[in-house]
Amino acid sequence: MKNPIRNRRRGFTLIELMVSISIIVLLSGLVIGGYSYVQARQAKEKAKVQIGMLQLALEEYKADHGVYPPGFRAAGTTGTTALYNALFNGWVYNAAGTRVSGVTARVYLPALDPNNDPQGWIDQTSGIKILDPWGVEYRYRVNDNSRTPPRVFSANPDFDLWSCGPDGTSTAGASGAYDEAAPANKDDIRGW
Repeated sequence: MKNPIRNRRRGFTLIELMVSISIIVLLSGLVIGGYSYVQARQAKEKAKVQIGMLQLALEEYKADHGVYPPGFRAAGTTGTTALYNALFNGWVYNAAGTRVSGVTARVYLPALDPNNDPQGWIDQTSGIKILDPWGVEYRYRVNDNSRTPPRVFSANPDFDLWSCGPDGTSTAGASGAYDEAAPANKDDIRGW
């Protein structure tokens, strides 16, 4: 008499195969989810470091020239072109925010070199702009102290510098100053 158990083939059952595939899919999902979380956190930390570098360069510029480079004073502009020109090209600005001709300053932030851009934060497509890790231009503004009385644009006494964060949007309050309570500003990375 033949033994029916011996003739049976060894292998995976359909249930075992489905359980194995389910475990692989679950582990893949965990790895991918964790990786995207790490990337998002890394982008936020990179923005904080870049803002710190820009702030330090701005303070050095003010120590040398007595004023900060001009920031934006009109809706729809961000001020990073003037910031780039002051911190890398050596342009000098007066208190009214106009360029002083014939005078050049030192390079305050060599990392802004568009020919050697390890940070990946220079956009040269339409003028030079300083970009955050999400590819959106940083926001920079200063108060207009050349008028009497001075016109206040920034939320801080010196300057505002921030990234719009992952959503790429930032809104101003009724006075034009930064609105910390606005829902679009909750993910912004600010330098203050």
